[in-house]
Amino acid sequence: MAQMEALAATRQAGTHFAPKAKNIIMVFLPGGLSHIDSFDYKPSLAKYHGLETKGENTITPFFGKPGRVMKSPWEFKPRGQSGKYISDLLPNLANCADDLTFLHSMVARSNAHGPALFQMSTGFIFQGFPSIGSWVSYGLGSENENLPSFVVLPDKRGLPPCGVANWGNGFLPAAHQGVIFGDMSKPIADLRPPEAVKASTQAASYDLLSQLNEEHLKANPGEDALVARIKAYELAARMQVSAPSVTDISGESEATKKMYGLDDPATRDFGYNCLLARRLVEKGVRCIQLYNGGHFGEPRVNWDAHEDIRANHSKNGRILDQPLTALLKDLKQRGMLKDTLVVFTTEFGRLPISEGIGEGGRDHNPEGFTSFLCGAGVKPGISYGATDELGYKAAEKPVTVYDLHATILHLMGLDHTRLTYYYNGINRRLTDVHGHVLKEVLA
Repeated sequence: MAQMEALAATRQAGTHFAPKAKNIIMVFLPGGLSHIDSFDYKPSLAKYHGLETKGENTITPFFGKPGRVMKSPWEFKPRGQSGKYISDLLPNLANCADDLTFLHSMVARSNAHGPALFQMSTGFIFQGFPSIGSWVSYGLGSENENLPSFVVLPDKRGLPPCGVANWGNGFLPAAHQGVIFGDMSKPIADLRPPEAVKASTQAASYDLLSQLNEEHLKANPGEDALVARIKAYELAARMQVSAPSVTDISGESEATKKMYGLDDPATRDFGYNCLLARRLVEKGVRCIQLYNGGHFGEPRVNWDAHEDIRANHSKNGRILDQPLTALLKDLKQRGMLKDTLVVFTTEFGRLPISEGIGEGGRDHNPEGFTSFLCGAGVKPGISYGATDELGYKAAEKPVTVYDLHATILHLMGLDHTRLTYYYNGINRRLTDVHGHVLKEVLA
């Protein structure tokens, strides 16, 4: 066993400096939430509605079929003491305006879903690099040896585009990949042994497997994948005891379940995932990746609104709004936001013009979009950066994905330039050779 532990310990996990956040919940909206229909108020869209863009303001869409300027189908109103304008698309979340830190000048490197998803998830537009959750796990380790340090909660409607690559470990030790938890009916696949297997038989099997694993490791020293697989099975054994108590929400009050929307078929599944995210943080899970939106191929199962943005965003907003608001309020009322960071993002935004291939849709826009932070270490109720008059491009204080990742790691007590892993002749890091901490948003 000592040899196994030595092989698995690739670095001494720990912070580079005092962290503001101990845990992180990353809320990801695959498909591309429209910033100009949610958080980035642009009255000029109504002013120029129906007009073409020409000259310096010409907009080139992903599909190459530019339409005309299109106003938002939703009304924007000032919210909270900050007076932040947020649309009626997300009315419950709008009431949290004073707790949110908006980044209105996000930019991405690609206008295609796959590369953009990879960049937001891993820092690179190509597949094969470690996800941000894997980097956090590698850098900080676990607070609970009976649960994974990195848990993924996919949308019940399907895995996001590019699937498991969004939470893969890449070239980091395999123990740091994300572990998927399922829906309410079966939170963790294959967790329980068959009923016919007695506890004594299972215990004897564990002892024999441990002995065989030790012998196999001695014969194959330095095999990272083997070590990770052994540790994964050991963790699975411990999870048979610990995980059911986390995923079983029967002990939650009816008021809490209703707050998360578990009484409504439209919000029940995402509501369960949001409630589970809170419970996982309480149990010391370091990083949780929470998805709202599934795969492509079926209409309106994610935020990719090419043909009818009102129908697409209304459906997905209905699923998102109440449960996510409940999560933020629940974390706050329990005092958990003081050391939990919530990150809300999508891979890119959408264009201020109508989609040329459909009626009332919007095309991809990586030139400017909105993310927000909430909780540990950030200034609440502020907006950072800005897009231009129409919401097309970042015009003030552009924020790259590298900057967002650097800031997240900083809040977790990790220096993004020092959190490295030597691979293929290079000291690799999440932010490649880029990234600056957004010090103006830090509390």
